[in-house]
Amino acid sequence: MEKQNIASPVNDDALSRLKSAFKSGILATLASISVGFLFKIWLAQWVNKDDLALFNSVVDIVSLSLILMTGFRSSMVVTYSQTNNDRDIINIFRFCLITMVLLTWGIVLPYIKHELHINVGYFEMVGVIFSMGMKVYFTNLIAMYRLYDVSNKVTWIEPTTNVLNFVFCYYVLHLTPLASLFYSMTVSSLVAAHFMYWKRRKQIATKPLKSVQLDPNMRNYVRKSFTASLEAGASILMIYITVLLTITHFSLDELGDFQVVVRPVFTYMTMLFVFPIYRFVLPELTLCIRQGDHEQVKAIRRWIFRLAGIVSVCFFLIMLLAGPEIIGFVFPPQYHGAVIVLFHFSIFFIFMMLNAYQLAYIKAHGKFTLSLIIRLSGIVTLVASYYLLSIFTANVVAIIVALCLGYVMMFILSTIEERKILKGYQLATSQAS
Repeated sequence: MEKQNIASPVNDDALSRLKSAFKSGILATLASISVGFLFKIWLAQWVNKDDLALFNSVVDIVSLSLILMTGFRSSMVVTYSQTNNDRDIINIFRFCLITMVLLTWGIVLPYIKHELHINVGYFEMVGVIFSMGMKVYFTNLIAMYRLYDVSNKVTWIEPTTNVLNFVFCYYVLHLTPLASLFYSMTVSSLVAAHFMYWKRRKQIATKPLKSVQLDPNMRNYVRKSFTASLEAGASILMIYITVLLTITHFSLDELGDFQVVVRPVFTYMTMLFVFPIYRFVLPELTLCIRQGDHEQVKAIRRWIFRLAGIVSVCFFLIMLLAGPEIIGFVFPPQYHGAVIVLFHFSIFFIFMMLNAYQLAYIKAHGKFTLSLIIRLSGIVTLVASYYLLSIFTANVVAIIVALCLGYVMMFILSTIEERKILKGYQLATSQAS
């Protein structure tokens, strides 16, 4: 007899599940950030800088090649909620993931070795590609089945395992630091994948590998997955554009402020308060919309907006009242110029959180193409705003303000679409009555 999904208790409403998962997610992410950041600081003290650069470059390239698969996650969540056809959804994802891993192995790996001339062992790179592919596979399944507790545990298990594996490889096996980094990452990704497999299997049986029935629902799922993947790429592109603008128009000193101080803070705030919206809010919104429980949707919206307000006000006040002291304590004096950039970022951070909710709401209705268009509008606004602001100021703050204006534009457009969807519900209700 096949096991059933017991992740969502019947007597528990969507908002309660969401609050519990969100809070646990923040704690798990804080633990993950702490472990990872301290590990990086420790490595920077004694590992050769070139080795660290090589390792991070290879991981970044492989991660970018697998971004298509992480884009599948939201479409898997929405389609499964709408159809309950997990067998075909998973099998389509399996075939696509296998194809992407093979392409990465056959194209990206030789490119790293022979075109970029990065001298890294072949076996180490194959291990990274394979293990990251396995982790993406089970992470997407955990998200689709809404196994929030498993997802939160993996958040801190993986970096902790990575540190322990590195210590074992370097101090016990006496491998080089670079080889230890690759092997520890490979093993930690496989441990995380196995943990997710084991936890998921206890609740939901593994679906057999079979041919796929491409009915209209599954064809729509494939289209949504491709669109969601493009959107994931577009979100990453926004950050790369800010880096390129800084490199092109400003000095290395200002680039250092952005890369060493601003970008990590941006990344950590996003991990803590924006990513959980896609991990937890999107699945609950999708379920509520399928069940027609619009009161729960309103309750979720109120809670997210209230949370966004509290987080953003606290972030702003911290930067206003203690920004220079905090940056001065954590970083050397030469990074003091990042304070003003982070202050402006704190003003606009609320729009990042609210925009994440609005896009999740739009995706929960299956409008993935519209979500991509809104994301692309943010990129256009970012570039246009920077060149407009550069007419009036030559300060690097113009870049972070332009980035934030991109998020403001996305928030405006997504709010307009949300109101259109709500009007559609109101019209349908009035016609029914």
